[in-house]
Amino acid sequence: MTSRPRPHLPMRPAWLCRNCAAPWPCGPARLDLAAEFHGHSIALAFYLAASMHEAIDDVHGLGLRPNLPAMHARFLGWLSLARRPRRSG
Repeated sequence: MTSRPRPHLPMRPAWLCRNCAAPWPCGPARLDLAAEFHGHSIALAFYLAASMHEAIDDVHGLGLRPNLPAMHARFLGWLSLARRPRRSG
């Protein structure tokens, strides 16, 4: 019997990956999200934007001040790479 790989999901309020402890969305989470939302890049952008806003609220709830440009880069900055169309050869 083989065990299923643990998903790379966010642990709130720190927004670290439950599996690898990297800032979420970590690399494996990005790959999973890109695959899950394949062909639905706008829905992925909305999901990540909502997650970013929840993370910002959580940071405020911890009494800290979020670095907004860093949060944007972390949650949304990688999307242009995920949205590139496949080239047909």
